[in-house]
Amino acid sequence: MTPDEVFDDIAADLAHQGATAGAMFGKRALKAHGKAFACLKDDYLAFKLGDGTPTHTAALALSDAELFDPSGKHRPFKDWVAVPHTHAAKWPELAEAALNSLAS
Repeated sequence: MTPDEVFDDIAADLAHQGATAGAMFGKRALKAHGKAFACLKDDYLAFKLGDGTPTHTAALALSDAELFDPSGKHRPFKDWVAVPHTHAAKWPELAEAALNSLAS
């Protein structure tokens, strides 16, 4: 599946929890309660997991994962982890964790 197809599946799966597809920085994003929690940039899906949380640490430990730098100007968002498409199987659980973190 392409990154866009995986994104669409995640959006559909999380819709019952209030997630909607939208945009962030001109990129496809998932939002809930007016806040973005995931953003698709190229072959990476970035998740707002909260710096220092166990989920953030585990996501960042995945090969080729990195802090999300939407501008590409070396100013990454410390709470966000961009996970490459090679780990797309983990995207649904990371998206759900990011959505759940909005409530806390």
